[in-house]
Amino acid sequence: MYETPTHGPAMPQADRRLLVSFDRYAAAQKTVDTLSDAGFPVQELAIVGTDLRMEEKVTGRLTNGRAALTGAVSGGVFGLVVGLFLGLFTTTTTSFVGLVLWSILWGAVAGAAFGFTSHMFQGGVRDFTSRNSIVAGRYDVLVTAGVWERAQTIIQGGLAPAETVVVARPPSAGTLPPMTSDGMTAEHEIPAQRRAEESDATAKGR
Repeated sequence: MYETPTHGPAMPQADRRLLVSFDRYAAAQKTVDTLSDAGFPVQELAIVGTDLRMEEKVTGRLTNGRAALTGAVSGGVFGLVVGLFLGLFTTTTTSFVGLVLWSILWGAVAGAAFGFTSHMFQGGVRDFTSRNSIVAGRYDVLVTAGVWERAQTIIQGGLAPAETVVVARPPSAGTLPPMTSDGMTAEHEIPAQRRAEESDATAKGR
């Protein structure tokens, strides 16, 4: 019996939780960018596409002439590359330019002939051009379970909890009277000057 060889122990998969889902990849990418700008460890994130499907976008009708034109362009590019390579072995600028131009010309002619004949022999089986791509129905942004709450806080627009809490000081009411060892206010230790000021304020109020 044949067994697939292994190269060491398998790495355990991280425990990841769903953070948010989108129907477009650009939105999921923007979420990761937002977390990155906030200083979040983005290596804890993953974008997973589900409900994958192949989408073929038809770009136009394909005729013998268009097939020849497409082949000519491809052949011309290939001829340019070959001409530049062979031109390295020339000694004069004139011979270099001439060799590159001839390579482009012959590449375009050969490409056009190949494109025309290949499409003509297909017998109209595929008379259109298209572009294929793999798209997903939903894009999930996953995050490691240990930092899920932090990521959720950033996404919701809140602030991460601080290590220290700053409490506003109440308005000052002046100097407090001294305290005794039992925690009670020692009225007899209030200075006489303060008592006199309080008496004057009382007399003026009357």
